[in-house]
Amino acid sequence: MSKAKTTGNSEKRKPEKVSTPARGTHRAAGGELHQVAGGEHPALTTNQGLALSDNQNSLRSNPRGPTLLEDFILREKITHFDHERIPERIVHARATGVHGFFELTASLKKYTTARILTEVGEKTPVFTRISTVAGGAGSVDTPRDVRGFAVKFYTKEGNWDLVGNNIPVFFIQDAIKFPDLIHAVKMEPDRGFPQSATAHDTFWDFISLTPESMHMVMWIMSDRTLPRSLRMIEAFGVHSFRLINAAGESTFVKFHWRPKLGLQSTIWDETVKISGADQDFHRRDMFDAIAAGNFPEWEFAVQLFTQEQADSFPFDHLDATKLIPEEMVPLKVIGRMVLDRWPNNFFAETE
Repeated sequence: MSKAKTTGNSEKRKPEKVSTPARGTHRAAGGELHQVAGGEHPALTTNQGLALSDNQNSLRSNPRGPTLLEDFILREKITHFDHERIPERIVHARATGVHGFFELTASLKKYTTARILTEVGEKTPVFTRISTVAGGAGSVDTPRDVRGFAVKFYTKEGNWDLVGNNIPVFFIQDAIKFPDLIHAVKMEPDRGFPQSATAHDTFWDFISLTPESMHMVMWIMSDRTLPRSLRMIEAFGVHSFRLINAAGESTFVKFHWRPKLGLQSTIWDETVKISGADQDFHRRDMFDAIAAGNFPEWEFAVQLFTQEQADSFPFDHLDATKLIPEEMVPLKVIGRMVLDRWPNNFFAETE
């Protein structure tokens, strides 16, 4: 990807002085050689889905260097290498991941230029990771806990990650408090337990000193945090996002996932028995359902509202501890997601 320095107008160059590229390569606009895959091999891409033809040469300020840190392909490749041995995640370590597809059923062309939200009937591959928050990778599936719900869309314009939870609000208003929240959620420092549970002194100390968290506490103490199946949870993007249309006009949006099987939970006595009998209960349920052809499905819905509407709300919609009542801004169903294929290599594809 290093660019050879050229002088003069390109039209004045004599063709015979330009060397013929070797087979499997071509010259780009700057005269540099690019490798190209032969036959029907798919293009090599970055994590964001950007096609690239050369990950063997760094960008340099001149033919002999130095290497430029603006070379994001170099940085991504080295980052991958530095993280080949993956440590356990601090939060969301215990997860289930499944492949599937997203199909748009109603166009949002009026609000956005993103093709995944404008091309009705288009099916986009997705990978969805559903997780608990507090417990480690070896903890149980069924504690009273928030569930993460992350969807990666492999769109024609690159990869889009829509991260969320099965609760529509969050604990804190300012991200600087996040490390404090998670330290409070984790096991007591003097004893190393309780594992994958928040009902202990450190957590309640944090909550008592953080009034903004009370809305989230009401949700985590509800049946929402005791799901009967991962196929039966709602999920939310939590934050407000912004859509931009072709005219440059913006509309705020909140994203919702609604399970076709309906929202279902267990009661506490059931949860205790299940966790003792099968620590992999949710992962096994998802695996068995897909193996039997009972593919879980979610409706994809949005709440759309303007800046003028947002200004009229009696709360700040950018505050993650607040939700927008559906009576104020109704949901509009625009698509569906179906999960239909289990990973071939669970760790590699999920983690």
